[in-house]
Amino acid sequence: MKPLLFALLTAAAAFPATADARLSAPEKKMIQAVERESGRSIALLERLVNQNSGSLNLAGVEAVGKMMRAELEPLGFDVRWSDMRETGRAGHIVAVHKGNGRGKRMLLIGHLDTVFEPDSPFQRFVRKGDKAEGPGVGDDKGGMVVMVAALRAMQAAGTLKDADIEIVLTGDEEDNGLPIEVARRDLVEAGKRADVALDFEGLAQENGRDMGSIARRSSDTWEVRAKAKGGHSSGIFGSGGNGAIYELSRIITAFRTELPEQNLTFSVGLLAGGTTAELDEAKIRATVTGKTNIIPEIAIARGDLRTLSPDQQRRVMAKMKEIVARHLPTTSAEIVFDEGGYPSMAPTAGNRALLDRLNIVNRDLGLAEMPLLDPLKRGAGDIGFVAEGTDGLVGLGAAGDGAHAPGETVDLPSIDRQAKRAAILMTRLSREKR
Repeated sequence: MKPLLFALLTAAAAFPATADARLSAPEKKMIQAVERESGRSIALLERLVNQNSGSLNLAGVEAVGKMMRAELEPLGFDVRWSDMRETGRAGHIVAVHKGNGRGKRMLLIGHLDTVFEPDSPFQRFVRKGDKAEGPGVGDDKGGMVVMVAALRAMQAAGTLKDADIEIVLTGDEEDNGLPIEVARRDLVEAGKRADVALDFEGLAQENGRDMGSIARRSSDTWEVRAKAKGGHSSGIFGSGGNGAIYELSRIITAFRTELPEQNLTFSVGLLAGGTTAELDEAKIRATVTGKTNIIPEIAIARGDLRTLSPDQQRRVMAKMKEIVARHLPTTSAEIVFDEGGYPSMAPTAGNRALLDRLNIVNRDLGLAEMPLLDPLKRGAGDIGFVAEGTDGLVGLGAAGDGAHAPGETVDLPSIDRQAKRAAILMTRLSREKR
């Protein structure tokens, strides 16, 4: 027996520790809990998806908020509804779980609303094997299900009781209310109380590989209005001046040639000009009059601007203003940046350190390391409102395809995988000293 025992021990030493051996007993319980509750998670997802919660469907958004309250209160969260009717939107769920006060204070971010309003033909949850289709199934109802599944697993393993966690589920992420200072007041205040922000929007993948996201670009809207003296077209470039359309063309061309830099994009989405040009209240339709033999008096352009850091945003906005100010003779122009933009989440060292922690979790679970996602491949999101003062990670929600369009799908197995990652990461963060 002794030679056989020695041989077995020697063979065991020749191999690295298995992933399971790296997990603590509570972490193993969390894995088991996620797997045991998998059917319950999918049932919750179906209920959430089948309740329409388009951003402008205030009653529907509030109904989804009530569903989430019913999930969070049994887990020990103090849940309140923050009414946002003054901004033209429904409101937000704000939920607080008090732990032992010693570990990292975590802010979990998600959203209740979708882009699909009640008049959309895309309304129901349909399961297709390991995929499910439905409005907001991935963005962000799948993310909220991952969040709940991870918290349930922590409760089952006894690790939730010590964790200090605040959750903000906004009701207008897809179409935010105004003024933005009011619409994001709860989120900003929660960010000031947090050490770490975890964004439960969709998991990014490339070639089937899960990717790590530590940055999101901003989203701002700009409008340029150029004006000029009208007149007969025969006087163009001479006594009649250059006209508003040429002035606007100069500005847009200068944007294209002088602004480009890494991680910056800017697009012209609407253009109108003539003797008269007016935009509707929503600023998505233009009414224009004009003739071929006139010098146009007004020209309007609207577009977006996306940057990776507040410094880049300030620098580019200043450059745009400087370009607009170089008027052609007999013209004038001004640029305005719309209220309600989304700030960026820069790829800071603190964010990279959080991804390193997550990749240790991946190693311990036997999962592949998550490489950095190019921030150009990630749109703006609510975490940007807390990013300047709080380390954060993006993409802790479920993987899927086709967000914001009929046929949106979610990969159902990714819900369990993400819940396991999140439960272990949050447990470990709750044990790190502030």
